[in-house]
Amino acid sequence: QVQLVESGGGLVQPGGSLRLSCAASGSIFSIRAMGWHRQAPGKQRELVATITSGGYTNYADSVKGRFTISRDNGKNTVYLQMNSLKPEDTAVYYCNADIQTTTGWVWSGYWGQGTQVTVSS
Repeated sequence: QVQLVESGGGLVQPGGSLRLSCAASGSIFSIRAMGWHRQAPGKQRELVATITSGGYTNYADSVKGRFTISRDNGKNTVYLQMNSLKPEDTAVYYCNADIQTTTGWVWSGYWGQGTQVTVSS
């Protein structure tokens, strides 16, 4: 099976920075796009950023210029560097990935369990 495990969340003051990590492990043959989504209390889950295996990136307008997504293909890991954080960035952040497994050789979407990011003074 496949697991995605996030880390790096926490409490930070407005204007501060955090770096999230998400490592994929298990019966992985190949990974296409990886990304981050977030869900604030009472709101729908929304896309934050995505990155293809070739490094092409896409960002939500609300985080452009403040967040940077990157990945290490050798480690099956995706990162989200978050700078100039605002209270409205407070949410549970989830990583996801399109993965082809060695069992069945099918592509499927996988999600991590989420990590809480709280921006507050």
